[in-house]
Formats: sequence, structure tokens, C-alpha cells
Amino acid sequence: MGAFFIPKIQDMIAITLPDGSRREFENPPSVYDVAASIGAGLAKATLAGKVDGELVDASKIIDRDASLEIVTEKSPEALDILRHSTAHLLAQAVQRKFPGAQVTIGPVIDTGFYYDFSYERQFTPEDLVVIEEEMRNIVKEALPLSRSVKSRDEAVAFFKGIGEHYKAEIIEGIPSNEDLSLYTQGEFTDLCRGPHVPSTDKLRAFKLMKVAGAYWRGNSDNEMLTRIYGTSWLNDKDLKAYLTLLEEAEKRDHRKIAKAQDLFHLQEEGPGLIFWHPKGWSIWQVVEQYMRNVYRKSGYQEVRCPQILDVSLWKRSGHWENYRENMFFTESEKRTYALKPMNCPGHVQVFNSGLHSYRDLPIRYGEFGACHRNEPSGALHGILRVRGFTQDDGHIFCTPEQVEGEVRDFHQQALDVYNAFGFTDIQIKIALRPEERLGDDATWDRAENALRDALRSAGVEWEELPGEGAFYGPKIEYHLKDAIGRTWQLGTMQVDFMMPERLGAEYVDANSQRVHPVMLHRAIVGSMERFIGILIEHHAGVFPTWLAPIQAVVMNITDSQNEYVAEAAKKLGDLGVRADKDIRNEKIGFKIREHTLHRVPYLLVVGDREREEGLVSVRTRAGEDLGTMTLEAFAERVKSEHAN
Repeated sequence: MGAFFIPKIQDMIAITLPDGSRREFENPPSVYDVAASIGAGLAKATLAGKVDGELVDASKIIDRDASLEIVTEKSPEALDILRHSTAHLLAQAVQRKFPGAQVTIGPVIDTGFYYDFSYERQFTPEDLVVIEEEMRNIVKEALPLSRSVKSRDEAVAFFKGIGEHYKAEIIEGIPSNEDLSLYTQGEFTDLCRGPHVPSTDKLRAFKLMKVAGAYWRGNSDNEMLTRIYGTSWLNDKDLKAYLTLLEEAEKRDHRKIAKAQDLFHLQEEGPGLIFWHPKGWSIWQVVEQYMRNVYRKSGYQEVRCPQILDVSLWKRSGHWENYRENMFFTESEKRTYALKPMNCPGHVQVFNSGLHSYRDLPIRYGEFGACHRNEPSGALHGILRVRGFTQDDGHIFCTPEQVEGEVRDFHQQALDVYNAFGFTDIQIKIALRPEERLGDDATWDRAENALRDALRSAGVEWEELPGEGAFYGPKIEYHLKDAIGRTWQLGTMQVDFMMPERLGAEYVDANSQRVHPVMLHRAIVGSMERFIGILIEHHAGVFPTWLAPIQAVVMNITDSQNEYVAEAAKKLGDLGVRADKDIRNEKIGFKIREHTLHRVPYLLVVGDREREEGLVSVRTRAGEDLGTMTLEAFAERVKSEHAN
């Protein structure tokens, strides 16, 4: 009897879904196929997939047993995918409407995306209208996005062949053994890792925002390109909410409010440097004195260190190696000095000036230290991003056993301060070791775990940010939401085992051995300039009474009250109220409107009766009439607001 052939049964592909259920397929399915097997609604909603944790296109074929998560608009990854795909949509529309335009790079950013273009002229805001209209036409075409793979040399040849010399230059810098992915939609092809949406009709809620200049590869010696910024959202409701937020942010722009209220100005002769006016400096002093009191109560000793130091110190600290591109330098008598970008090396010198016992620790130094950093001119923004700034900087020198308690105490201090200034929605994050760093992994493990342990003991939940720590240590970051929902990163607490060793900081331990202390770098408001800018926008210039530069204005009705108005303003000043006088020959209604627009908390009106009885008629900037009261009673009212 002859042998007969038994065909081998093909292995099934098993796909495990997030709920633990399994689906089996005779042939390798795509992400879309799996979604379609679950339901037509899910298939329609599919944007991409996560195969064994890796983001992939919906068209990705799964040729092995794997876990799969379908990415829809409800997924946390959806927004970045949509924005990345909308950047490609922008580039295609530009090349349709402006033949000859070359694409360079087009990344996703916090609120959308941008793309840099080389063209015979700079694009204008008027061009954006034309480009956006073409983007919507491409959406209607529902062009599918397809992925292909080429070797580096094939990709270079391809982009040179279609006249995309910038893209070819980018690819030439990639190692030759890497395969590269390209994405095509209609006539447009771009280099990209992906993933992308399945087709252009998935992109609906977007808007082009502005144009700006940008040098090729960020080098001022290269060609100036046009950067087009856009925003993209999951739906029209989210887009509208974002545009409304921008309108509100425009009203709160600290630069406009500063000009209207005469707080500060900037000028070309000092880029990134601030000229504080009396009213703005009054706000500064309120913040500084408040913070000084917080530190004094918390056991900090205030110090003051030099503005410039020989570069030899910055080389020992590690700043020369890791930070010198952001530093300013000067020379004298054949020595090179650096303006300090940070206060920490100076504080170590104060610590090193004497011999310390473990019984002396922790030692806490604080300084309102002026720093300078050579920020790119294009990155400067009002007083939110500057070159010269002052930090509420402090450093704690302690034993390893004291780290947890010090971090926990600082955490509570920071929360109390933020609450006092009107911030109650606070997110905590830990920024972990960057690629370029000092020290070994074991030291970084100790530092990162010290921060985790401290937050855990304080009952705090946190998010971790891989790669975003300082070069000398990990840090806790405090992210605050303002009145319109924007997030600002302010305070930090950093654990540093490296700098004390590099700069020779030592104390004598219980065994009479000299050992290096742990150095904690901490700040609550961070840059004073930036914090005041945030306060201006958070309060929209309507400062609480305790923070307002002018708390009350005393105004006359007729010239017969001039002398009393001047006396009343002076007496209020003696009683601790920041008061001004207005005896201009203007109608009282005009004065009230003007000072209301300047957001002065209290408007004090004086007529003949108030003058004769030693009173003032009090109204708030909100228009509330509080009646008449003595100067002493009004001063007590203001003081009670301070106390609260």
C-alpha cells in the first residue's frame, strides 16, 4: 500500500487584546483586519495600533502571535498621530499651491505642529489662507497613506530625484546600514518613522496659526526658511476650545498688561534683560520679601555670591563640559571668567570655607541669586524667557539619611507658597537621568530612588520623565495650572551626589571620617522674572490686594481737598498701605474709570465732608461701594487681606 501525503495544518496567528481575550486568524491580519473582526464601528474609528507595545500603522501586518491595542481617538497616542499626519497634510498643500517649495522638517509640538519650507520668498499670513483651503481639499480627497521602506542610499537618490535636496541632506547624515520608512499620500512622499492615520479624511479639526523665520538646522550661517505653525485636534469642539483659550491668553499677555500698568519694559540694547519700573519693582519686592520670610522660617541662612568666577571653577563643577554654550564669558588680565548661569558652585564655596561636623547638618543656604544664560534670541519671550534672571535659589547640604525628610519638608513649603499665590492645581513629576550626565548608574539609582521615597512618604502621586533630569542629578518638578488651564513648570528639588565630590565639599561623620555631603538644589518660584510674568497672566493684571503695586488711590473731587488728599495718602503709607494720590483737574468719574482700568484694588474718594471729618469714601475696583471709613479702619481692612 503506497504512502499518502498529509498536508500540514497552517499555524494560526493568535492576537491577544487588552481585555485578555484572544482572536485567531488563518492568515496574518493587519491591525485594521483585527479591528474589523471585532466590529465595523471599531474598524471605522481605527487610527493605528500598538503591537506588543510598539505603535504601528493600521495597515501593519501582524505575522506572529502578539498583543494588540487598537488606537482610536480615545487613546492617549491619538493626538500626536493626528498632528504628525496633519504636518504632512500641510506640506502636501504647500507644494501644490507653491510648486518648487522644498520641505525640511515637520515635528509635533505641544499644541500642534510646524513645518519648515525653503521657497523663493518667505510665506506670508495671507498665504496661510490659501494653504489651509488646499489642506481641506486634500482631506475631502480621502487619500490613503502608504508606507514603504528604502535603504539610506536609495532614499537619498529618491529625494534628490524629486528635487528635495534638504531632505536628501538629512538622510545623508543617517548611518548607511539603516533602512528608512517613507510615507506617500497622493503625489506627496515624505521621510517619516510614522505611524500615520490611514487616510487624509481622518484629519478634520486643524488651523494654521502663524509664520516665522527659522534657519536651516538652527544655524544662522544657513538659509532662512519659513516655518508654518499649525494646531490640530481630535474634533471641532476641542479646536474651538483651544482657539478660545488663545484669545483669553492674548488678553492676559503679560507684555500688554505691563505696558498698560507701567510695570517694566524691554529694549533692543539689552535683549532678554528687563528694565523694571517702580510699580513692577513693587510687585517684585512683595514676592521677594514673602519668599525671604518663608526661607527664614524654614531654617535657611541667606548668602550672596559673586556674579563672575574664573572658568577653572566651572570646569571642576562640570558646567564647562555640559553647559558652556549657554554661558557668557569675559576676560581680564589674561584670565577668563564666566557670568554664573547657576548659583550652586558658589554655595559650595561658602560651605567649603569652614570644617563641618555631621552634627551641623543639614545646612541650608538661600540666595536671591542673579544668573545669566545665553539663550538664543529667537527663544526670548517677554519676561517668561530671558537672559538675565534671579532665582529664589537654595542648597541644602545633608547626610544621606536626611534627604527624605528635607525633600518632604520642601514639598510642603512649595505647596503652601503656590496656594498663597492662587495656584491650587499642581502636578508633580520626576525628571530622570539624561543621556549626557555626570556620574555612574549606581549613583543615579540612589538619587532617583531618594526622590521617589520622599514623595512616597509624603503620600504624593507623580509622573516620571525619562531623560529630562539635569546633567548632575534627577529632579522633582512642580507643574502648576493657571486660571485658564495652561501649565507652567516652576519649582524644583534636585538630589546631587556629584557636585559636592567634584568641588571637594566634606564634613566629618560620626566615625571621624571626612565624607561628601548630599547636595539638594531647590527653588520654589524658580526665576523671579518668569514667576512674576506668570502671576500677571494668571491674575490678568487684577492682582489680589496684598500683591498689587498700588493698593489704593486717594482722589479729590475739587481743588479744595488737595491738601487733605496728599496727607491721607502719606498717612496710609505710614500705616503700611501702598497708596497713591490723584489731584489732577479731571472729573471724578474719569479718574475712577482710569484707575479701575489700571486694576487698583481700592478707590478712595474725598469731598468736603470727608475732608472735614477725616474720612475717605471707599469703593472697590469691582464697583462695590463700601461707604466711608477712617484711614485707620481702611488700613486695617487692607492688613486683614494680607493676613488671609
